[in-house]
Parts: sequence; C-alpha cells; structure tokens
Amino acid sequence: MLLIGWGVVGCAALLGYTATRINAQGALDEQRPADAIVVLGAAQFNGTPSDVFEARLRHAVDLWKAGIAPWFVVTGGKLPGDRTTEGATARAWAIAHGVPADRILGEFQGRNTLESLEAVSAIFRSHGLHTAVFVSDETHMLRVVRMATDLGIEAFGSPTRTSPSDLDPTRRQKATLHELAGLAAYFVGIGHLIDDSSANTEP
Repeated sequence: MLLIGWGVVGCAALLGYTATRINAQGALDEQRPADAIVVLGAAQFNGTPSDVFEARLRHAVDLWKAGIAPWFVVTGGKLPGDRTTEGATARAWAIAHGVPADRILGEFQGRNTLESLEAVSAIFRSHGLHTAVFVSDETHMLRVVRMATDLGIEAFGSPTRTSPSDLDPTRRQKATLHELAGLAAYFVGIGHLIDDSSANTEP
C-alpha cells in the first residue's frame, strides 16, 4: 500500500510539473527571424477555418507580414467526410490575406500533430530549411516545440493570444488535459495514436 501511495504521489507530481511546463511554454513568444513560419492545422468546415484555426492563421499571417521568415508552411489532413484538408484551408486563407502563393509550402495528409510535424520535417529537408517559428494555441506549444526539436528542426514557439481554446476557461482546461495525454503518449512512443481533432472541433 505504501508503494502504491508513493506511486500516486509521484504521478500527481509529474502531472503537475507537466501542466506547469505547458503553461510556461504557452506564455512565451519566441518569434524571431527564421527560415519558415509553420502554422499547425485545426478543424475546418468545408474550407472555412474554425474559430481556433482562424486565430492561429491570423497570428501566422501577422508574423509573415512582419517579415520574420521567407516561407509560410501550412499543415493538416482531413477527417472522413471532409471536402478539403486543413492544409488547403490554411493555404487559401493565407493567400486571401496577403501571403503570396509561391511562398507557401504545405503538407495535406497529417492526421495529428506528430504526423504533420514529420511531414514538415521532410519538407524542411527537401528545401534546405532548418529553423522555424511554430504557431498554434498556448496549450499546444510545448508538444509542438518538443516534437519539432526531436525531428531536427530548430523550433521556436509563437502562440496566438486570441484562441478561444485558451481564452475560455472550460476549453482551456480540456485542452490542457488533452496535451497532458498527448505528451504522455508521445514519450511512450504512441504519439501517432493521439486524436488531435477532438481538441479543436468547435465551429
């Protein structure tokens, strides 16, 4: 019983530490000159980005307009029944808001964060890119930066400050729990099994 008790205490301490790290990374804005801006996909509805996705895209385009990188990278596949992909939705939105089409690279198959970042890593290798500013929600940044770093990208996080999933307390709590599960799965080698679509399906 004593060992079980210590195990419970240890797990609680680890979860608390990880939640603190999630919040700490999300509080940072590490934007700086880089080879590319990479915006992580989120839910879209027939080519219209969800509120979470639009918040990411607005911030990423603002960074592009500030001139911090020559490339703009979009990511994300689609769910069964979707007419288009998250990456295609992001590309169209970015073009409509001033990013030249010939400066956009993308992956359109990723079903979760790890799959998208693996594809981004391949894009970086084929184009000779090494550094990136990643854009997502505050709660998502720790997992994104850690995965990208492990894949050989010099990664910096610049989270949007307007994501409803961060601003609404209930949605932020849900997102934090999702990130705790996502990080745990990644560290035990099953990051490909995480369903990130469940974390950002609000219209």
